[in-house]
Amino acid sequence: MWTNKQASNPPGTSSGTGVSTLEPVPAPAPLTSPVPVIVNNRSALESPRTHGSATRAPAWLGPGLKITGQISGTEDLHVECIVEGPISLGDHRLTVGQHAHINGAISASEVVVFGNVRGNLLARDRIEIKNHGSVVGDLTTSRISIEDGAHFKGSIEIARKAQPGLELDTLLARPEKKSI
Repeated sequence: MWTNKQASNPPGTSSGTGVSTLEPVPAPAPLTSPVPVIVNNRSALESPRTHGSATRAPAWLGPGLKITGQISGTEDLHVECIVEGPISLGDHRLTVGQHAHINGAISASEVVVFGNVRGNLLARDRIEIKNHGSVVGDLTTSRISIEDGAHFKGSIEIARKAQPGLELDTLLARPEKKSI
């Protein structure tokens, strides 16, 4: 930035000659301590979890997808789409979003349901069925939470200890209970 300043009259010159010079304007001083700006655009549905020493947001399947087949993975997953088939996440969390429709067995460490699930759920740590969530199937877990307004039809088995080795294949091999 430059400003227009009147030149001082050197000795031997007359004032009012109209001569001017351009001098630089000093830049504003930088802030002495930077202020961090934290913008939180995540909803409660996407809460990141800590894996080891790093915090990581879940993988995301958006509402425009329709998946037919088995899904397996080694990270947290948030589903907002239609899934026709089993989901196995081992020691990780599955979040079934508000717009999701899952038709298949689910095996994960934690399962949080905001949408619709039709199939058996196996969660080593906990299962939560949130307000407006719907599950039709049997639940096996250590902890359970079903909020007011949620829909659930099936049986609940509370597992006192984690069942090592009980994977999706074991869950799928369970004999189906028939109701009349």
